Amino acid sequence: MKLENKVAIITGAGSGIGRESAVLFAKEGAKVVVADVNEKGGEETVSTIKNNGGEGFFFKLDVTDREQLKNMVITTMEKYGRIDVLINNAGINQDALVAKMTEQQWDRVIDINLKGVFNCTQAVVEIMINQGKGAIINTSSIVGVNGNVGQVNYAATKAGLIGMTKTLAKELGRKGIRVNAVAPGFIATPMTAGVPDKILEMMKEKTPLKRLGEPKDIANAYLYLASDEANFVNGAVLAVDGGLVI
Repeated sequence: MKLENKVAIITGAGSGIGRESAVLFAKEGAKVVVADVNEKGGEETVSTIKNNGGEGFFFKLDVTDREQLKNMVITTMEKYGRIDVLINNAGINQDALVAKMTEQQWDRVIDINLKGVFNCTQAVVEIMINQGKGAIINTSSIVGVNGNVGQVNYAATKAGLIGMTKTLAKELGRKGIRVNAVAPGFIATPMTAGVPDKILEMMKEKTPLKRLGEPKDIANAYLYLASDEANFVNGAVLAVDGGLVI
C-alpha cells in the first residue's frame, strides 16, 4: 500500500478527479480528508471510501475562506495528528472571450484556482515543516502551457500554478517537502460534461492517443507524486494529456 498511515487532504474531492483520487488514496492506505464546498458530493465520496474499507471524513470547505481552512487543519490534526499530503485539486472555469469576460468571471476564477491554492498551501506548510516531510501537488493544466481561446482567466491561473509550484519546490525542498504539479489534458469530468459532442470529438482527434483522459489517469499521477516512490521528484510538472503537448 503506497500511502499506508499517511494523511492526505484532497480539495475538490466531491466529484470527478478529486473523488477518484480520494477513493484511490484510501485504497492505498491513506486517511483522507475529503474537502469540498459541495456537501452532498463530499459525503458521497466518504461513503464510497468507507464502503471500500477505507478511512476518511468530509469537511465542507471553500478554499477562499481562510477561517474554514484553519478549522479544517485543526480538525485534521486533532483526529490524525499529522498531514502528509495536500492535493490542491479544487478549481472552476468561467469561460468567455476576453472582450466579453466580466470582472466577476476573472476574479472568481483567480480567487479559487490560484489564490485558493496559496491559501491551502499556507494552511498546512508549517505542519509539514515541523514534521520534516510532506508532499504538495497542484493541479495545473495543458491550458496553462499552451493557452486556449476563451479561457484567459483559467489559463492565467494554471500558468500561475506552474510558477508557484517551481518556486515552492525551491523554498520547501530543503525542509523535506516536495512540491509538484500535474497538468491534465482533456479529461472526461463534470467540468467537460456540458461541452458539445462536436468539440469533444475535436479534442480526441487532437490527442495522439485518440481519447479523452479519465479521472483515474490523473488520480494515478497524484498517487505516484504523493508516494515515497517519488521521493526525488520535486518541482516537476507532469503532463497527463495523452501526448497533446509534446
